[in-house]
Amino acid sequence: MGQLAARGHELTPHAADADVLVVNTCSFIDPAKEESINTILEMAQYKTLGRAKRLVVAGCLVERYRGDIRKDMPEVDALIGTNEIDKIVAVCEGAEAEVSAAEPYLYHDLTPRVFATPRHFAYIKIAEGCNHPCTFCVIPQYRGKFRSRRFESVVAEATRLFGQGVREINLIGQDTTYYGEDFGLKDGLANLLARLAQIETPQMKWVRFLYAYPNRVTQKLLDTIAEHASLVKYIDMPLQHASASVLKRMKRGANGDIFLKLLERIRKTIPGVTIRTSFIAGFPGETRQEFEELCDFVKAAQFDRMGVFSYSDEDTSRSFALDGKVDGRTIHNRKRTLMAIQRKISKARNRQLIGLEIPILVEGISEETDLLWQGRMPSQAPEIDGVTLINDFEGDEPRPGQIRTLRITEALDYDVIGTLLPSNETELARAPMPPASLIHIQPMASFVQPEMPLR
Repeated sequence: MGQLAARGHELTPHAADADVLVVNTCSFIDPAKEESINTILEMAQYKTLGRAKRLVVAGCLVERYRGDIRKDMPEVDALIGTNEIDKIVAVCEGAEAEVSAAEPYLYHDLTPRVFATPRHFAYIKIAEGCNHPCTFCVIPQYRGKFRSRRFESVVAEATRLFGQGVREINLIGQDTTYYGEDFGLKDGLANLLARLAQIETPQMKWVRFLYAYPNRVTQKLLDTIAEHASLVKYIDMPLQHASASVLKRMKRGANGDIFLKLLERIRKTIPGVTIRTSFIAGFPGETRQEFEELCDFVKAAQFDRMGVFSYSDEDTSRSFALDGKVDGRTIHNRKRTLMAIQRKISKARNRQLIGLEIPILVEGISEETDLLWQGRMPSQAPEIDGVTLINDFEGDEPRPGQIRTLRITEALDYDVIGTLLPSNETELARAPMPPASLIHIQPMASFVQPEMPLR
């Protein structure tokens, strides 16, 4: 979008008004593929119902099924793979991207960007690709080997975003904890976070990173997060399972006992830290005993946030060849069982927050009703966690992008409700994080990106 806007093209919020439609796709698991295909077919209708003359499909689906798309979807005029993004302008203007051995793509601080997030928060991708051998994952096949952005490139982009009024930056990559290792930078993520924390801003800022690999969560990283007030006390660390035998089949290693010791060390180093994880239910060969081991682990770990994905049998993944496939109904029931356990944990932890006063980032009117406002605590990452609902406020009316204090009055399973207190960001900037136990919106309809499942 940034390259097209820089070229002078206009983005429209109405697909019916677009001359060119671009669908950015995901093909990580079956539901993502289905959603991508459905979106392509939906957008194709605008070539007859609207003014669209060209339909472009981009992203991972192209990497996996380029030939099939060409053969089975004549509505599609051009394809853009994950390493061909620099050709997007030419393709939208009528050219066909040539399939070539392109250099692995990775944007930098001078790459034009148009943000699809609200003005007050943004994502920064600090790396692309992955070197881990997880048998269930096809990302390395289509995104390539791990490659980090240069340190100063990330710092320059973050400095610019904070200067433009962004209040929260979320660092992302397939494995952010591997950052810098590909060019010999020791403690790369820890050093990057420390440098981002030192960026001077006129108001309070939040810096968060997502997708930590468990055996790369170092003591240096934890100490850095604990040291700087602007680094959100939040660890997103997908563990995928707790049974040693399942993790071995996943080519990930470790076990529940090792994970519990790691969780203990994280909580000891970072008081009040919020820990999020995700698991896969129904991995090939998962026995009833192994699943019960996972359930026991979830009860013992007491995660603040947790997601569960149903195993998707991808034909290009190494797990596709494993025996002992679990049937769909069993996978569905196991997923529900895990989430039922977590729901009780989450509600109990939210109840402990009632009466506390916690900083929140105000987002705007609630997505559920215009009678409420909503925001997020530091313990709630955008789009993947619950929200904080505001049913009353003192002082000035809330404004999106403010960081203000909220007195929590009610607790739901995943959300909390409270009263927003008068704004005093000077005090907020000095306030410690509460215990966990107690760029702007741009028109997007002409650039349709289906929801991507989390890794």
